Amino acid sequence: MSAAAVAPAPHLPVLIDEVLAGLAVQAGETHVDGTFGAGGYTRALLEAGAGRVIAFDRDPDAIAEGPSLVPDAVSTGRLTLIQEKFGKMDQALIERDLAPVDGVTLDIGVSSMQLDRAERGFAFSKDGPLDMRMSQAGMSAADFVNEADEAEIARVLKEYGEEPRARRVASAIVAARPLTRTAELAAVVRKALGHYQGMKSDPATRTFQAIRIHLNAELDELEAGLAAAERVLRPGGRLAVVTFHSLEDRIVKRFLKSRSGATPAGSRHRPIAATGPTPSFGTVAKPVSPTEAELARNPRARSARLRTAVRTDAPAWDQSKGSAR
Repeated sequence: MSAAAVAPAPHLPVLIDEVLAGLAVQAGETHVDGTFGAGGYTRALLEAGAGRVIAFDRDPDAIAEGPSLVPDAVSTGRLTLIQEKFGKMDQALIERDLAPVDGVTLDIGVSSMQLDRAERGFAFSKDGPLDMRMSQAGMSAADFVNEADEAEIARVLKEYGEEPRARRVASAIVAARPLTRTAELAAVVRKALGHYQGMKSDPATRTFQAIRIHLNAELDELEAGLAAAERVLRPGGRLAVVTFHSLEDRIVKRFLKSRSGATPAGSRHRPIAATGPTPSFGTVAKPVSPTEAELARNPRARSARLRTAVRTDAPAWDQSKGSAR
């Protein structure tokens, strides 16, 4: 592909060299970018020789702006953009007769495009309406903090933000209602937890993360996306998943451990009760973190972790029964 075929990427995709190595892209292959965002991974896949990329995003802005980011790929049919959750990729691909595929890439969490636009309300560093909706539909962050009871807010902060002082923050949020701006919410959390110039991390980070994950059901979506990827990958197909915090990484780790048959060995005291389904993934690589050089280029990569695996020829597991189908 010529340098002019793809427009300059506005953001740096995290762990891109490692992702491409794990995907081992071959000329002419079909790959899925389940989290299109600003198009960074899609651009890299096309430049690596993928014959076709099918890109998903639930955010209508990402899909609307996609053709301007990779114009030649859209016009020549090498890129197909689909506005849909990646957890439903299997349905969308089967409906369009595009399955199976050679690779699936997932970059979990909020995109740089969403963070950088104050009007989307994701970032506490930029004042904007308290929104945080990836699909731009449904309950907003303002709806949640102004309508949920204190116990529910505390639960969300503890469960999805791992905030140790969730009750204190929840109480402060309820006392400060109504809240309509990101700067207002950040100020409330900082006051409740204490904040001073030069802190290693902003105390509002966990609260914003928790509310965003809750509103967008991100952990449920990740579980659905991993299972959907399992169903659409051909034998020998590759899966690459980039996560940004422990809750996400734990889900991916457990999924690959289970699907690769990496169950604890039995003993004479506790033998394995029964043989499970045939492993649907093999060659599960060790997790990869960013190098110091990448962190210098892109500080947002700080907490990123990549896990990759190769699909076997076994049937996909039946989610409802915990077996192959």
